[in-house]
Amino acid sequence: MTHPFMTQPSPSLVPHAGLRAAHVSVRYGRRAVLHDVTAGPFAPGTVCALLGPNGSGKSTLLRAIAGLVPSSAHVTLNGEDLSRMSLPDRTRRCLYLPQALPAAVQLPVLEALMAARQTVRTPLPSAPAEEDAIQAALESLSLFGIPHLAMQAMDELSGGQRQLVGLAQALSRKPKALLLDEPLSALDLHHQFAVMDILRRETAAHQLVTVLVLHDLNSALNLTDHVTVLHEGRITASGPPAAVLTPELLRETYRVRARVDTGADGRKFVSVEGIA
Repeated sequence: MTHPFMTQPSPSLVPHAGLRAAHVSVRYGRRAVLHDVTAGPFAPGTVCALLGPNGSGKSTLLRAIAGLVPSSAHVTLNGEDLSRMSLPDRTRRCLYLPQALPAAVQLPVLEALMAARQTVRTPLPSAPAEEDAIQAALESLSLFGIPHLAMQAMDELSGGQRQLVGLAQALSRKPKALLLDEPLSALDLHHQFAVMDILRRETAAHQLVTVLVLHDLNSALNLTDHVTVLHEGRITASGPPAAVLTPELLRETYRVRARVDTGADGRKFVSVEGIA
């Protein structure tokens, strides 16, 4: 039976298009984190948010889709079975960026970006000149407004700067799908909106599937195309943000009394009145 908050997939979706994860079950020792979850299909050209309270399984679902945790997941991307691929081949198509980035090194940002691009690309018979590779890396940094960091060492960056560099690296690899675990967590308000705008534009321009974990419900309401809500290791709702994020769902899932209002500019926002 369809959950009352669950919306049906659009019939206009092209068969096999997008990213889908079926029968995802994950356990950490004796604790079940995800219970036979099926998520998607997340359509090409859309930004999709995974929402839910702390401990609901959002990050675990993202990692399971990426193939980074043992699970029973059957994952497909535009008809390709990612579950049967080696991790490097899978990563070329479906790139995961963790919230906590790997330990920084002394490598300059520009070199780190060029190295990241090289690790996921099949060498071509005639490799591009180094000048072209440098230019491409600088363009990736410019996209996020950080070309001035090109010669700065990675281990000298702030948390927010490292997150921006990580996003630049991810997009520069030109995957078909991006999995981003709380990509806004270390960013100030200006950069949160700037990054979401870039992700929306790049996702639409290159027909990517972008799935990100978010905690900010207002960003999800106004800056994403689709939301999937998890609670206690199960999906409780999935569909367009305004249709899913209702007062009823917020009460059941987040245990708050809230309403969804529309501002003078047409943007929607959640107003929390108290604990349910």
